[in-house]
Amino acid sequence: MTTLPLQPVALRQQAVNFQALPPLSLYIHIPWCVRKCPYCDFNSHEVRDIFPQQEYVAALIRDLELSLPQIWGRKVYTVFIGGGTPSLLSGESIEEILRNVRMLLPLDVHAEITLEANPGTVEADRFAAYREAGVNRLSLGIQSFSDAHLQALGRIHSAAEAKRAINIAQQYFDNINLDLMYALPGQTLEQALQDVRSALSFAPQHLSCYHLTLEPNTLFHRSPPSLPDNDAGSDMQQRIEEMLAAHGYQHYETSAFAQPKRRARHNLNYWQFGDYLGIGAGAHSKLSFHDKVIRQVRHRQPQAYMEQMANGSFTQTEHEVSRDDLAFEFMMNALRLNEGFDSTLFQERTSLPLPGIRRELEEAERRELLTRNHLRITPTRMGQRFLNDLLEIFLPGK
Repeated sequence: MTTLPLQPVALRQQAVNFQALPPLSLYIHIPWCVRKCPYCDFNSHEVRDIFPQQEYVAALIRDLELSLPQIWGRKVYTVFIGGGTPSLLSGESIEEILRNVRMLLPLDVHAEITLEANPGTVEADRFAAYREAGVNRLSLGIQSFSDAHLQALGRIHSAAEAKRAINIAQQYFDNINLDLMYALPGQTLEQALQDVRSALSFAPQHLSCYHLTLEPNTLFHRSPPSLPDNDAGSDMQQRIEEMLAAHGYQHYETSAFAQPKRRARHNLNYWQFGDYLGIGAGAHSKLSFHDKVIRQVRHRQPQAYMEQMANGSFTQTEHEVSRDDLAFEFMMNALRLNEGFDSTLFQERTSLPLPGIRRELEEAERRELLTRNHLRITPTRMGQRFLNDLLEIFLPGK
């Protein structure tokens, strides 16, 4: 009698089977900016004289229409218009986009609708138009309140323009995020803290504080500037966290700080491994179905994206996420949350049983990178500081 070889355990396991689908968000990518920053690795392209605003908005709407069969009947809880620099778009364009979102999707009546804006593209009338169109949360890319550091970062705005933009934004929005960066070229600890003090003087509802990193395929990666060393960067991070805590901001994610009840709902959905449909050039999607999870990427170049939309082709790549990768991808997001996650969330968002990663959880506990009980799994302070080491434990095949 011939004996068939045993299959690996992962292949013998039953298929993914979701009892309920995760919450759904919508991401809308605007790929143009006035000038490409030397640290930026996002899909952004400098505007040359004019850009095809109307043609691109039409492509976004077509993209959404073509995507409807994949999300039919699912309510959308948050919308994020990111870039690039979405504030290059007119108020009329944003209104047209959001009007079609409401027509085509069951948008939650209390949906959080965020738009990213560059202080160098601020006009009071435009901000008023964004608010009238339905945007209820604004994210301003301040980065620094120092002219010298803004120049080093290649930003198009000055410190005075940053402050003016915040003042204008506060006339129309009561939910504002300010992006700041630290460990900048030539920056001292006191200069980093002064940036935070300047931000706090406006009492924003949310702050995102990022350590500058040299990402591949950026000008800074090819020609690195002189940056503070790792110890100096860690000191900045620690002092910033202490300062924001003293002012009542909750440090709820690696780089995110919020006043009570002002956490970014759109980003929380990412970190809790929710679903999101991404439309626009180079946008990414993660969508769950009852028997699988897929990831999609739109065409990256704006002109190619618009041409493909006209031809009815809305994805450049699509693949099904394997069961082994689902566990890692969940952890890669959820362990960014300083408070961790409810133990039941793992199975809800991956359809995998939590005991399937018992060995990895025990290893992370042994190394004092996380703690857990029957209710919650939480990264320790060390796990937060050495997040990459913690995530490496959950890599497939480790």
